[in-house]
Amino acid sequence: MTDTSLPLGQRLADTALGVAMYAPIALARLLPYRWRVPAMGWMTSRIIAPLAGYDRRVRENLAHVMPDLPKSEVRRLMRAVPDNAGRNMIELYSTDEFMARARRAPVEGPGLDAIRAARAEGRPVIFVTGHFGNFHAARVAMIEQGFDMGIFYRPMSNAFFNRRYVRVMSAISEPMFEQGRRGMVQMVKHLRSGGVLAILTDLNAHDGLPLQFFGKPALSPLATAELAIKFDAPLVPVWGIREENGLDFRIVVESPVPVTDPVTMTQEVNDRLEAQVRARMDQWFWIHRRWKHGTGPVAQRSERRFRKQQKAARKAAKGRKG
Repeated sequence: MTDTSLPLGQRLADTALGVAMYAPIALARLLPYRWRVPAMGWMTSRIIAPLAGYDRRVRENLAHVMPDLPKSEVRRLMRAVPDNAGRNMIELYSTDEFMARARRAPVEGPGLDAIRAARAEGRPVIFVTGHFGNFHAARVAMIEQGFDMGIFYRPMSNAFFNRRYVRVMSAISEPMFEQGRRGMVQMVKHLRSGGVLAILTDLNAHDGLPLQFFGKPALSPLATAELAIKFDAPLVPVWGIREENGLDFRIVVESPVPVTDPVTMTQEVNDRLEAQVRARMDQWFWIHRRWKHGTGPVAQRSERRFRKQQKAARKAAKGRKG
């Protein structure tokens, strides 16, 4: 991320890029909310996505995991996926109006009793979700249900844009834990004190393990399941599903992932997200390079590191028994 230690020219270039990134948001915010959201979706799908190559990436990802998908559906998703992404972005920058709608979203699902019981017992809760529908809608709705939560996030690479991004993210809820060693330490303290946490796990995680997602290996972080096991926290998938009108949401809280081992639990999270995506293909962020390092040197290093860690754990366990 750009900082003051960089040369002046690079800082100016970073700021110019950030201004260009923020300009469509600033323009859309001039409109009333009910027009602003669809207008930003249209702008993203028809102008920004073709220029940035997002529509091409949607097509490539679909070809990788669903090669038999009809061409007409691929073309539809090449427009619909960036549309949903644009709506997500402007909703985040329309804090008051967006939160008012998300607070009214119906909350349903078999996991509600489990998370309420955990809170009554003073146990932490980990909500796991993905870039599907609008995960911030689920975040707002669960806060309205009494689950004040921290969130683990990845900062934007552009400093100008990131400052604005962090400000609007923190307006929804705090604490926020930035990806990295310091953020992880803070997050562990939060869980140890019985806090509630939300984590998105559908990014290409270099420290993850290649697990299946849409029938193809994708690097998947085990840390979320490891934390759930360590702190006896229910690991609960939650989804903010966009309704047909494009403005409202329905929140689904699934039953907690059964406690087994981190690999099995993380694969279960992948499977549950895949089921949601298959039901609403246009609501997942197919722009991600989700399968980029699912095979090859990065995945191989991850597998070797995992085997080494497992061997060390078995040795330590054997030593304790001895």
